[in-house]
Amino acid sequence: MRIAQLVAAHQFQIIEGAPAAPRAGEVQVRVSYCGICGSDLHNFSEGSVGDTPSVFPMVLGHEPTGIVTALGEGVSGWAVGDKAFLEPAIYCYHCPMCLTGRHNLCDNIRFLSAGSEPGYFRDIVSIPVGCLVRIPLGVSMAEGTLFEPLAVALHSLQFADLRPGATAAVFGTGPIGALTVAVLKLHGVRRVFAVDPVKHRRELARAMGADAVLDSSAIDPSREILNATGGRGVDTVLDCVTRDGSLDHACIAVARGGRVVATGIPSEAKPIIHFHELRRKEAPLFNVRRSNHETHLAIELLRDHTKLLGPVVTHQTPFDSIQKAFTQLEAYEDGVGKSVIQY
Repeated sequence: MRIAQLVAAHQFQIIEGAPAAPRAGEVQVRVSYCGICGSDLHNFSEGSVGDTPSVFPMVLGHEPTGIVTALGEGVSGWAVGDKAFLEPAIYCYHCPMCLTGRHNLCDNIRFLSAGSEPGYFRDIVSIPVGCLVRIPLGVSMAEGTLFEPLAVALHSLQFADLRPGATAAVFGTGPIGALTVAVLKLHGVRRVFAVDPVKHRRELARAMGADAVLDSSAIDPSREILNATGGRGVDTVLDCVTRDGSLDHACIAVARGGRVVATGIPSEAKPIIHFHELRRKEAPLFNVRRSNHETHLAIELLRDHTKLLGPVVTHQTPFDSIQKAFTQLEAYEDGVGKSVIQY
């Protein structure tokens, strides 16, 4: 089988490897598509994710769909040929975090594509049967790769405390930011501001339902939001990019008593925030760690709102051209929104 290894920043190498047979309780799957996540791009562009150095060579990819090819001993309910979403997180289920239901903070988590844990940029993977979720009718294998980033967007809303008539701003309208705009509007948020310096990403946010889109390369977005809200600011700011001063703008744009939610991963090991803006407003800053129990809701939304959410996937690139896909995404070329690798 083919394996796409990131061997250094900006450098993929495709090698051949032998697929592992499924063990008891596992299912072997041939991967069909896998999305490129922002954290994958951090590894590619910067050689780290925040303060965590990349472990080269590494196999990225954690937004996959695939087709069952073999069943391990004791597996029931699945058959060869079944189509599935493939979860990247493997939990221990017995640590304090798991026992309190916060599986995304598992002390012993194995997150496929993080560090030395190989991800899904390989043809064939054997994983625990609990990592498979059926793809509903009407959702394509390429669109299905949105299940994981959509679950992250839904998880971020757990911290947003949105109430009827609420207002919100989303900084960064790449795939997770655009999906965040969509779920905010589906949640009934009255007015959503979307902020991004890249034109085609602002247009993607508009297509997802943003009420106002702001070009952060041409204006001061936090001041524009304050002006548009009579100086009050918005109830919740979700920062899905955490770069180029977006966290500072989030602290300024949030209303008194509001909330700031950081979904994006800052490139800096020690990012600076506008602490006193938050202090004076008694506005907490929440951090998002992947997702937790949101996968099935994400799948329902993909099924029920395919025409709204599906267009986030703008580019499909053959597996052997994975280097090109990452380079294109890094440069925001060709109107790229969500880029997925096709196997």
